[in-house]
Amino acid sequence: MSTKSKSKLPTVKTIVSTIGSVAAAAMVVRSVARDYLPPEFQNYLYLGLRNFINKFSTHLTLVIYESDGFQDNAIYNAMEHYVAARMSTEIHRMKVTKTPNQNNIALTMEVNEEFTDVYNGVKLYWSSVSKKTPTRQYRSHDDSNYSYRTDQRSLELTFHREHKDLVMNEYFPFVLKEAEIKKQEQKTLKLFTVTQSSSYSRPTKWTSVNLDHPANFTTLAMDSDIKEKVMKDLDRFVERREYYRKVGKAWKRGYLLYGPPGTGKSSLIAAMANYLNFDIYDLELTDVKSNSELRTLLVATANRSILVVEDIDCSVELHDREAGEAAKAVSRKNGKMYPEEKKQVTLSGFLNFIDGLWSSCGDERIIIFTTNRKEKLDPALIRPGRMDVHIHMSYCTPCGFRQLVSNYLGITHHTLFKQIEDLMCEIKVTPAEIAEQLLKDDDPDVVFSGLIEFFDVKRKENEEVEAKEKKKKEEIELALKEIEKSEQSD
Repeated sequence: MSTKSKSKLPTVKTIVSTIGSVAAAAMVVRSVARDYLPPEFQNYLYLGLRNFINKFSTHLTLVIYESDGFQDNAIYNAMEHYVAARMSTEIHRMKVTKTPNQNNIALTMEVNEEFTDVYNGVKLYWSSVSKKTPTRQYRSHDDSNYSYRTDQRSLELTFHREHKDLVMNEYFPFVLKEAEIKKQEQKTLKLFTVTQSSSYSRPTKWTSVNLDHPANFTTLAMDSDIKEKVMKDLDRFVERREYYRKVGKAWKRGYLLYGPPGTGKSSLIAAMANYLNFDIYDLELTDVKSNSELRTLLVATANRSILVVEDIDCSVELHDREAGEAAKAVSRKNGKMYPEEKKQVTLSGFLNFIDGLWSSCGDERIIIFTTNRKEKLDPALIRPGRMDVHIHMSYCTPCGFRQLVSNYLGITHHTLFKQIEDLMCEIKVTPAEIAEQLLKDDDPDVVFSGLIEFFDVKRKENEEVEAKEKKKKEEIELALKEIEKSEQSD
């Protein structure tokens, strides 16, 4: 061994010995501090040491906790979606989840894993952290469920200090936007309905099931020009967020679907929901006890959703106000008290929630009313600004018939098409009635022959209904004349 090598050996031994001594001393100090120093003093020393080390660090770490108190942290949820979509293949551990209500399998970064993201040439380091905490109990918003947590999860983002403005002003908005897109792609559509609750403070609430309705604009049995009109209107609506803010209007759109039963109103609603990827809130007004309860339910609806009130003409309180006042006047004239309605949801209260100040409590919402009798509705309910688009759901047309045949039988031409379409123009039938006939057999010849026979039966039924209505009308006119003669004689 050379003299130079021999001279280096004691130096290495000295360094190793010194490191060992320092480490041993640190262990002793740590043990003494843990056993004899109060927790407050230990925390003070720890914070002081960390601050001392941080002074020499060129990096900054942002901590994004999973929850803030008892509320979920929306930023954490968004970041989790973004990180899951951008995770590097270098990650060896991922968390796989799928709830019964989800259609897709979700992948997220497991605890203590890390990955590096690059934005505009800047490297950003993500890591997933979990800290043990005392057990905490959480309640759901309606006090019906409890959950317990024993850890506090967070995502940590580390980057060079000089890029703080870039991260806060550009990177975070970019991440939130990307996360929203990813969330919508993985979204499982929900159908919400109002159910009674045992809680006195919250008597009703929304509950949901997965919306698996297969309706779409391609298979919808409607005239193609009407479908095109609706799709263009929907596209225009979702792209005009800034325009609605500019003109000072709530970002919502109202549709009135009117026409006889069986003309496809519910299918059109489902097609709109699938087209926009919006959840549906099905509101049955007879289940709501008061205006305040209605307000609570409407405020609880989420953004990017469709609120549906089906058969709104059947809600007594929302009928034409002039007719209601006339009925009260007649009752008072006859010495009878006009009975109060059990339900306290009023037209004025309902309008205030869909078009007043409360309508601004949410964005990108569509409101749909359906009715079989448009003429029975109060004009204030369906005026422009509330129901912006009125769509007449008519009886089946030749265009709708051909679409139904394509859907059910998979054909686009047949020798009996012309005869059936001529009958359709003469005799009113709904798309639902046509669909029922198409389901009876797989052979087009058998189906169309049966459909022609159905038109003959339908013609006779219509004639009988018209005869009964005519007779009833004549009886009413005769009774009115008799009453008029009686009053003149008195």
